[in-house]
Amino acid sequence: MGLQKHCETKRRLGALEISRMMNTTDKHNERIATMTFASVYPLYVTKIEKKGRTVDELIQVIEWLCGFDATAIQQLIDEKVNFQQFFERAQLNPNAHLITGMICGYRIEEIENTLTRQVRYLDKLVDELAKGRKMEKVLRS
Repeated sequence: MGLQKHCETKRRLGALEISRMMNTTDKHNERIATMTFASVYPLYVTKIEKKGRTVDELIQVIEWLCGFDATAIQQLIDEKVNFQQFFERAQLNPNAHLITGMICGYRIEEIENTLTRQVRYLDKLVDELAKGRKMEKVLRS
């Protein structure tokens, strides 16, 4: 959809209607749940390293959000856990709800599926890290 047409649609429907249209589908949620962490982690590493950030910083972000240290992360990769299993084992940070904004075309705070929202929390933190945001801001401290 072109930008002009998108703006016209947004004016006609209003922001609330747009957010309803942008919510995730069952198929999308299932795809995310079955995706392995091992397949996504190297993409995270590539993304942050291209922007001058370090793997240690990425681990710090994952540890803040999920409670996994470097050893636990490697074990999850070796076990080829999917995101469903990953977040079942995680101890989500009580401040995770402070992660808001847009990621992958979705407003995080409006994602109804808990697992999909948790995966998007992680995506958002990695994105902020790659964009050079200060670590204390990324970690909502």
